[in-house]
Amino acid sequence: MKSGPRKFELTADILLRAYSIGVFPMAESREATELFWVEPRERGVFPLDGLVVSKSLAKTVRSDRFRVVADADFAAVMRACAERDNTWINDEILRLYCSLHDSGYAHSIEVYQDDALVGGLYGVSLRSVFFGESMFHRARDASKAALVHLFARLRAGGYRLLDTQFITEHLASLGAVVVSREDFRVMLAESLRTEADFGVVPAGRALPGEEALALALGMEVAKLKTDGGRPSREK
Repeated sequence: MKSGPRKFELTADILLRAYSIGVFPMAESREATELFWVEPRERGVFPLDGLVVSKSLAKTVRSDRFRVVADADFAAVMRACAERDNTWINDEILRLYCSLHDSGYAHSIEVYQDDALVGGLYGVSLRSVFFGESMFHRARDASKAALVHLFARLRAGGYRLLDTQFITEHLASLGAVVVSREDFRVMLAESLRTEADFGVVPAGRALPGEEALALALGMEVAKLKTDGGRPSREK
């Protein structure tokens, strides 16, 4: 479900109020001058105990060939996410979410390789809910590594809900599931009753891959998925 273009100035405060009821803005294109509200009939969410990591991805994360931090260059991550043929990220979206970031309500994960930004993601944080907005990669597995590190920080910080807004085959392969609009509203309301802290892991700290995997997957037993598609477990 989406509404018509807005006819008023959208502020960071209004944006947070919209997120608190499950609604978010998009633009029709990079060149669009107006935004519209969206509330999907079917919502994508990640169970925070349900991240699926292939053995090859786990090997990549453990290798530490990427240096992964948070909130190092939020605007650069947003601009990189907009570097595609069709994007909903226009100048107004960039302005609004950078304002949220400046206020501590939006965060980014940056993935560096040889000091070059090669992947990342960003989203909105409200109490114990993280609303994932977009991700990008310029190197193989860089966006997946960003997701592993996001899970690590969310689980460490006590988050209860990770919203992906929409579901794709790619996200489903990593553990995302579909819930109805009505069920999402209930999950959202429950999660907004509790606080979480994105900063439990300091933003500038580059988590070693082994530690990030342990945090993201939880406890001693990590749920893995073989490259051939058969689930396995690894201690």
